[in-house]
Amino acid sequence: MPSLNLAPTKEDKFAFGVWCLQNRGRDPFGDATRSEISAVDCVKGLAQRNCYGYEFHDNDIIPFGASAKQRDEIVRDLKKVMSDTGIKATMATTNTFYHPVFKDGAFTSTDPAVRLFATQKVMHCIDLGAEMGAGVFVFWGGREGVEVDASKDPISASGWLRDSLNFLCEYVLSQGYNMKFSMEPKPNEPRGDLYLPTVGSVLAFIHTLQHPEMVGINPETAHIKMAGLNPYHEFAQALDAGKLFDVHLNGQKPLRFDQDLTFGSDDVKEAFFTTKLLIDHKYAGTIGFDAHPYRTECDPWDFVDRSMRTYKIMVEKVRCYNECKEIQDILKEVHGASTQLKGFTARFSKEAGQKLKDMTFDPNALAARKLPYERLDQLVTEVLLGMI
Repeated sequence: MPSLNLAPTKEDKFAFGVWCLQNRGRDPFGDATRSEISAVDCVKGLAQRNCYGYEFHDNDIIPFGASAKQRDEIVRDLKKVMSDTGIKATMATTNTFYHPVFKDGAFTSTDPAVRLFATQKVMHCIDLGAEMGAGVFVFWGGREGVEVDASKDPISASGWLRDSLNFLCEYVLSQGYNMKFSMEPKPNEPRGDLYLPTVGSVLAFIHTLQHPEMVGINPETAHIKMAGLNPYHEFAQALDAGKLFDVHLNGQKPLRFDQDLTFGSDDVKEAFFTTKLLIDHKYAGTIGFDAHPYRTECDPWDFVDRSMRTYKIMVEKVRCYNECKEIQDILKEVHGASTQLKGFTARFSKEAGQKLKDMTFDPNALAARKLPYERLDQLVTEVLLGMI
């Protein structure tokens, strides 16, 4: 392993959120432990580490309430860094959760004026994202939820969110922007319950929109594990639906507050299978990391280097897995039963239906088939521990 070249390249398509680097180590029980880094310095630092791209909220780079002159100056400086280094803005999103105006939601606020303000804020950020070249625009509904169920009807709230997204889809089309939307599910925090908590709920919601072809999913490892679900399966569901527009990789201990740990720091096997999924199914988007440096760190750069290195190690482990003869032999054995029946239900006809009804099966014989999953799982463990 030490002889491997684990240095990141632009072809890896790694990207980090500016907000991750600007995290100052605050938490609900303690103040900041490090100084904030400017957006320009964040992007410069990522470029120096050969990152492909960066992601941003509007207020990560443009302070809330900034004048048009301030905005233009910041954009000019960022564009110069991008021009000088080749780093790209890969994803944009809007901060609709920090300011007190969003205390009871942005698109799902009970006040129509707040909903319109949120939609207006997103329109400005869409313009900014398009100007910076971002092809994906993410919606994370950090305040779209409730603590008090009596406060709003979830069907009405879904309708308000749907109206805003339909409006914004039409806005992108009217401007001729080459941009798609991606929704990021999360089950809770900072609200007691958030709307659209899982990949499945977002998939169902997308199909109620006027332009479902424009809208996909940006699943995040930590958010999935907060719901007690399996990131490998949730990412796979989005991929299978053709809706995996972007990813946020990180780490998380199940059923806890949103920890945003570094990718692979909590569950190596889980990180491996997520990486394998993206490779096996030729995911072509950016490999986005949304994690925060530990509060004990004086600067954020070790977490950046660590995230990229871990992912590249996992890519190498996928190769080892694919080249392990014993693993592949077990998989051939597991998937080699009753091959003459494969694909039988892929297409229905009355004849096929009748044929299936007339088939004879021996359940006891089928149950007797050996499935050496204990050995298979041990081999995966040995690959990850460097024994294979």
